[in-house]
Amino acid sequence: MGRRRRIGSWITRNRRLTVALLLCLAAGIAVQQLTPASELRISVMVAARDLPTGTTLTEADFTRVGVPQDLAVTGALSDGGALTGRQLAAPLSRGQIPTESSLLGPGLLTGSPVGTAAVPLRMADPSSIQLLSPGQLVTVVLTAAGSYDESRETQILAGPVPVLWTSAHGGKAGEWLGTSDTEGLVVVAADPQQAEKLAGASTQGKLFFVLVNP
Repeated sequence: MGRRRRIGSWITRNRRLTVALLLCLAAGIAVQQLTPASELRISVMVAARDLPTGTTLTEADFTRVGVPQDLAVTGALSDGGALTGRQLAAPLSRGQIPTESSLLGPGLLTGSPVGTAAVPLRMADPSSIQLLSPGQLVTVVLTAAGSYDESRETQILAGPVPVLWTSAHGGKAGEWLGTSDTEGLVVVAADPQQAEKLAGASTQGKLFFVLVNP
């Protein structure tokens, strides 16, 4: 009982200090409630350096970092072993998270509409594909073969279609394209109707492309 009286007496004598302490306590509780809990972080693989298109990957090309879960890229690859030996279809900047769509192979069609096909085309002018890069839109044109004194008919086969990969960026397509001869090859994404026109088109004449502004 005497202890309570002493505490009450101290509070009475130090009202301003008591009010200040209570305000600080209230402010601390408010800040704690308004501050979000520490974000859950997950471990992901990121490029350890700038990696150009066509790079054949090794584990040394990547490092692990922790990122907030809500910032992790959908489809991010987290297994360094799964990346080893794969080839980049597009450049990766240092710190960028690789996904299946970054790599040469069926993953190039990630996010494409159902039925989209990756169609390889051999251009008549191999040097021209140096103008292309993944994501560039092109219209594919066929110039039909004719005799010496006949004019050659030109027709548009498909377009605009996005470029998925070109041999100009280094590396080899390997087993995915079923050939080691990749000179002049361009891989484009085509819908079923376009793919039907493009399949085997190089046997009907010479293929060229026209750059399309997005």
